[in-house]
Amino acid sequence: MMKPWFESAPRLVDVAMSRTPADTVIRDVRWVNVHSGEIIPATDIAIAAGRFAYVGPDASHTIGDKTRVIDGNGRYAVPGLCDAHMHVESGMVTVTEFVRAVIPHGTTSMFIDPHEIANVLGMPGVRLMHDEAAGLPINVYVQMPSCVPSAPGLENGGATLGPDDVKEAMAWPNIIGLGEMMNFPGVIASDANMLAEIGHTQAANKTVGGHYASKDLGKPFHAYAAGGPADDHEGTSREDAKARVRQGMRAMLRLGSAWYDVAAQVKAITEDGLDSRSFVLCTDDSHSGTLVNDGHMNRVVRHAIAQGLKPITAIQMATLNTAQHFGLERELGSITPGRRADLILTSDLVELPVETVIGQGEILAENGSLTGDIPPYDYPATAKNTVRLGKKLAASDFDITAPEGANAVDARVIGVIENQAPTRALQHSLPVENGIVGMDRQADVCQIALVERHRATGKVVNAFVSGFGYDKPCALASTVAHDSHHMIVVGTDKRDMALAANRLGEVGGGVVLFSEGRELALVRLPIAGLMSDQRAETVADEANALIAAMQSCGCTLNNAYMQHSLLALVVIPDLRISDVGLIDVTQFAPTELFVG
Repeated sequence: MMKPWFESAPRLVDVAMSRTPADTVIRDVRWVNVHSGEIIPATDIAIAAGRFAYVGPDASHTIGDKTRVIDGNGRYAVPGLCDAHMHVESGMVTVTEFVRAVIPHGTTSMFIDPHEIANVLGMPGVRLMHDEAAGLPINVYVQMPSCVPSAPGLENGGATLGPDDVKEAMAWPNIIGLGEMMNFPGVIASDANMLAEIGHTQAANKTVGGHYASKDLGKPFHAYAAGGPADDHEGTSREDAKARVRQGMRAMLRLGSAWYDVAAQVKAITEDGLDSRSFVLCTDDSHSGTLVNDGHMNRVVRHAIAQGLKPITAIQMATLNTAQHFGLERELGSITPGRRADLILTSDLVELPVETVIGQGEILAENGSLTGDIPPYDYPATAKNTVRLGKKLAASDFDITAPEGANAVDARVIGVIENQAPTRALQHSLPVENGIVGMDRQADVCQIALVERHRATGKVVNAFVSGFGYDKPCALASTVAHDSHHMIVVGTDKRDMALAANRLGEVGGGVVLFSEGRELALVRLPIAGLMSDQRAETVADEANALIAAMQSCGCTLNNAYMQHSLLALVVIPDLRISDVGLIDVTQFAPTELFVG
């Protein structure tokens, strides 16, 4: 456990004054100073008690017989990268495994919102992830989930949290604030529970996370800002980014596995000249394949630079800006005295190869590999066996009955938008045979079903979806279905849909693809039906096999699984599915499957 700065200050002062030696000295680096916006050559860095003690032109006076000396060889010293908003469960791994995967990419601080496990296990699930996060070698702060369920009345999850839970959590040592306030209609309507959760957070002097997914930047948006959320990651355009910053919020620009929202919004800085210090970079959702193979925040920073940001500006948006937002400027986000000794050594500030990672003064990774292992975290039995279907499903459970006497129907269809979280509300004419509505594979309209999995009700809600491009008989089922995390099944064949759903009931959760009666890929997720108990590399291999299997069935959508997992997220427009039915998120109300 890191000692507070004030407890370490005597040692830091003595090191800087050469009265006692440093633990580690890094010599001859180009200091990326995110406070001044400079890159300062020929700099030495002295570290003691896990914190920076001296950063200046010559640290010879801090070197003793037992001081570890690292030759920087003129490389850039960059502050350890911070992910300002993310959900560990989207990686399908535990917090420990997520950390193992991202440390080699230079991430040394994460701000996690465990509202996925909260929707399944409630407060005990949040506490599990809170306690796991506190014991890791990098800084993992937890935001208390705010909306469980995300939209009361429009879905029913496995648990319910409220203001009293938020008040309790604000006293936990590793809680940094309130997770994204997704129920923006509730805030706008002055809902007492939503405002009480915000109030308890503000009373604890902690940060309130935002989530305003509406396109309406008029009175509702202004009312939402007045309610108290301090940031928002749901923008998709430069106008969205400007609106948030102008209202005193921080615009969080995300690049996850499937959300590509940086390029459009960063133009508010590069073309419109807004002050970059009000912008923060984050990932939101990254699956394990992205983490292991492509990177984490280093990937986001590289992408932001490629969109026209100066390298030091992009780095500020992933370090100091984040720390300031959460009130941690005196702890994180820069290579300056007293701060936690988190840094990256890299030979190129644009491509950002991560050659050495130091976290809290210790070398954690070299050239893409951990220097030591981090033992797995053992989740209790109470966090497992959470998939309760209530019955064995048959193909007929996915039948959609047409209105009496109809030969065809006009149906509402959920339209997937590649690389974005919102969906479109589409309409399509579908055939009817023997009273059952059919799909239209030629037009890329297949079925989607939500299978209740928390209370064993046996309930199945059926609808239609377009955008996956499946051209073979197949079905993909997942117990990761933000945010209520029932089971979502998307398929072109009802027999495969039943097989896939039943398979996840057997294994206790995960993601599985069936085609023509055969299982093509399976990722087991026994922890709350959301996370694996395997190593991140194993899960990444399984996730890659799943993607390949989806492609073999005709799906070419980028990171289609991430799109699949959000189809029940009833707080992002336009059209979603829940255990209540088909939801029109522009109206925040259920709507009929058939038009007219």
